[in-house]
Amino acid sequence: MTTQWEVNDIVFKAKGVKGNPFDHEAEATVSMNGETKKLPLFYNGNDEWVLRFSASKIGEYSYVIESAIPALSGKRGTIKASANQKPNRHGAVTLEAEDPQHFYYEDGTHYFNLAFECDWLFALDYGKGDLPKTKKLLDLLEKNGLNQVVMNVYSHDVEWKKDSRLADHPEHEYGGRQDIFPFMGSNEKPDHSTLNPAFFQHLDKVLAEMHDREIVSHLMIYVWNKRVAWPDMNTPEDNRYFDYVVKRYQAFPNIIWDVSKEALYYGRATEEYISERVSRIRDLDSYDRLVSVHDFGFCSRNPDKVDFLSTQDWTHTLYQKMLDANNKFKNKPVFNIEHGGYEESPYHVFPGAYTNAEVCLRRNYMCLFAGVYTTYYWQGTSWNAVIHDPFDQPAGVYKPHFDYFAHMSEFFRRHSFEQFKPHPWQNTNGYNLTNKKDGTVLMYMPKENYAVTLHFLDKENQKTATMQWFNTLTGEYTEVRDFVKGEAERSPWSGKADAILIVKKK
Repeated sequence: MTTQWEVNDIVFKAKGVKGNPFDHEAEATVSMNGETKKLPLFYNGNDEWVLRFSASKIGEYSYVIESAIPALSGKRGTIKASANQKPNRHGAVTLEAEDPQHFYYEDGTHYFNLAFECDWLFALDYGKGDLPKTKKLLDLLEKNGLNQVVMNVYSHDVEWKKDSRLADHPEHEYGGRQDIFPFMGSNEKPDHSTLNPAFFQHLDKVLAEMHDREIVSHLMIYVWNKRVAWPDMNTPEDNRYFDYVVKRYQAFPNIIWDVSKEALYYGRATEEYISERVSRIRDLDSYDRLVSVHDFGFCSRNPDKVDFLSTQDWTHTLYQKMLDANNKFKNKPVFNIEHGGYEESPYHVFPGAYTNAEVCLRRNYMCLFAGVYTTYYWQGTSWNAVIHDPFDQPAGVYKPHFDYFAHMSEFFRRHSFEQFKPHPWQNTNGYNLTNKKDGTVLMYMPKENYAVTLHFLDKENQKTATMQWFNTLTGEYTEVRDFVKGEAERSPWSGKADAILIVKKK
């Protein structure tokens, strides 16, 4: 017995399999009310084969296994799925034809994609029985409204010079470990001929903890600039790894696929290779999870191959660049996966272009007010240095501003992001989002502005509208008052905090 969107492992034993067990095929035909899908089984080591299953619909499912392995072939059974009982569980992230520029869950609830980069999440508790560090960090993300982790299946180490202070705190350094590797052997001495079940068993637990908290894994299958000893492209070893990841994790409703971080940036992969990998996911993934590629050039040249466009843009003119992308691709969401804002941390890891917490926050709002989704980076967790318990560090040690994103998430729950559209012709000296259904106007005002011009709000609003201000740093709201144009143009936090003016019809 299971419930909707719960992940279930049905384990079978098959001893004496000849050859490389990772190369053997086993497939279950799963049926319910005349609908069928083919689900791959995967080898889990120790003579175990796993059928991993999650149900999006209520009912009784039957399955039968087909395989050249006699101990598996013909195995059959039933699985009963009852209604979801978790109020905050809504199914996999999908797209809606009626509103193609936004993300939705399977049950129709909007998914406000507010991501957080943590490339080494797989490594925090590797080799341990429990996951205390992983749980601690995921609890913080959940508490602060960060509902997606942009992460690698595996990274080895960074190529840039490391902060010398990390040597004094090895508990925060996860790069360069030889005991963690998805293949047998080690990154230094790889054996690409077979895979490491223990690595993936640990990653299972990480993704399960994320699923328990309704946090999406934006899972990048490759990364080219983290010193990974990958097998050569398009070899049996390469395909075995790639296919195994897709087979093993497709049943998790909280999966979004990404072929590779910065897929074409480092000269290793070709566009043809990345395109083939996308097609390979489509062929293998029976659940049709969303697919993207961390490369805006690839996405913009091949929009029909991806479900949403991922973009990386460090420019000072970020708002305009995101607005241009949003206007160009009207039939898909746009996701800014990296905007050059990497909030400072106790370690100098990778500063990018912007490190001040308020500036980084503003760049996230610039994306949102351009109508695209966004990602928060903190240098203390995004790469090899991972401080899983930042708020438990000693006094005087820099603490990240996760709270800024808790306020952001709450704001766009209260003012449903999917209902608003950018109105750049009404930006004046701020940024405008407008809800055409109910007439609500949101005006983002940087703290350096003396005022924001509201000439587009006519005199009638003084009798028919209310105004309220929101502080992006504290989450504070002013009282709701009748709209008065002159007063509405000045933020109560001018010079202190970026703010959002909310003008609503009465």
